[in-house]
Amino acid sequence: MRRLRNRLAGALLSVLALSLTATGCAGSSGAAPGAVDPTSSPAGASVANRVEPLAGRPEPRLPVTVPSADGERVTVRAAERIVPLSGSLSEIVFTLGLGDRVVARDVTATFEQAAKLPVVTRGHDVSAESVLSLKPDLVLAETTSGPEEAVDQIRAAGVPVLFVQAAKGLDDVGPRIGAVADALGVPAAGKELTRRSEQRIEAVRQDVPHGEKPRVAFLYLRGSASVYLIGGKDSGAGSLIEAAGAVDAGAASGLDKDFTAITSEALVKAAPDAILVMSKGLESVGGVDGLVKIPGVAQTPAGMDRRIVSVEDGVLLNYGPRTDQVLKSVVAQLYGEDGAK
Repeated sequence: MRRLRNRLAGALLSVLALSLTATGCAGSSGAAPGAVDPTSSPAGASVANRVEPLAGRPEPRLPVTVPSADGERVTVRAAERIVPLSGSLSEIVFTLGLGDRVVARDVTATFEQAAKLPVVTRGHDVSAESVLSLKPDLVLAETTSGPEEAVDQIRAAGVPVLFVQAAKGLDDVGPRIGAVADALGVPAAGKELTRRSEQRIEAVRQDVPHGEKPRVAFLYLRGSASVYLIGGKDSGAGSLIEAAGAVDAGAASGLDKDFTAITSEALVKAAPDAILVMSKGLESVGGVDGLVKIPGVAQTPAGMDRRIVSVEDGVLLNYGPRTDQVLKSVVAQLYGEDGAK
């Protein structure tokens, strides 16, 4: 039996999924000169709300038997009715050119092409009944998808369930695309999309300003649930921060866990020059004005300069076909239009 290996990460994903149903955008005021206002959309800083499918429509060659990240081997005989249990996996299927075969979505699949699909899952609140009512012939799941009993119920009904290793960093972009493409019987399209995605990420990295590396702390915020965490070594944001030419302030300050409750002491020790947040998380604490009221934030260089980098929740840590846009957004907000720190 599969067992979830990261309970805290799972809980965070669940809170994130539920929060994505909120609407609106909290404003901020009084930003210091040169600071980025996360409620605006600087040129080149936003992430497109659409995915860009490959040219042409690949035709799946099935059946195939592929390894699943939970240690099983899964035989896929048809892929006409696909249910991805995360927004990230939906994004990969649509970008491969097979979005017309997706019959439902997770609440985190917020891009335009998937917007009208029925929501049947919310991260760690997968409804086996809702999924099975759509008569899927393939379910794609993250290793953090759950509850386990619901996924087991889907499998027991005879539906193939392929687990894909949860994303932890930029190195996971290619393997995740490849795992989904192989299961769908379109390995060539998977290689093409992997090549395109990695080339675009590298192109953004080439444009990152050189010089002293700013320290960036990733904060996970859910004000409505009183969740205030600072990311450490295994938060998932480290490789993105490093690709943007910066230092992961949480990890560099000695935080070895994925997330740690925010304290004044932890923030002062991390001493971030900038703070990276998800847009809904920023909204949930009342924008930048509310963020700097969290104990310790105002005493950091980032808090004093109101230097905040905000990226949409549904794509920030997806590590998929739109990660180049995420990285471009982080770089544009971190360094500004003129590339100055």
